[in-house]
Amino acid sequence: MVQIKWTPLSIEDLKDIHDYISKDSKRYAKIQVIKLKSRTSILKKYPLSGKPVPEYNDERFRELIEGNYRIIYKIVNDNLVDILAVHHSARDLSRREIK
Repeated sequence: MVQIKWTPLSIEDLKDIHDYISKDSKRYAKIQVIKLKSRTSILKKYPLSGKPVPEYNDERFRELIEGNYRIIYKIVNDNLVDILAVHHSARDLSRREIK
């Protein structure tokens, strides 16, 4: 089974998402963060389940979609996946330094 590691940037993204949504609803902010975290559980058994990130020319960088968010991750090795960022799909990914 693959270990999933959330990077500091991805944790900060979750916090920012929570803070933004909680301006309208603390309940829905919490639900959204739970959905995003839960979506990554599939990677424990199927790390290749996400599609390659089109902006990168590297098969190790992949993404899962949850609602309006792209969960960007990197397959480090057979035993480890790093969650690099949680990015809103309406924003330009090329403007962020994720690697």
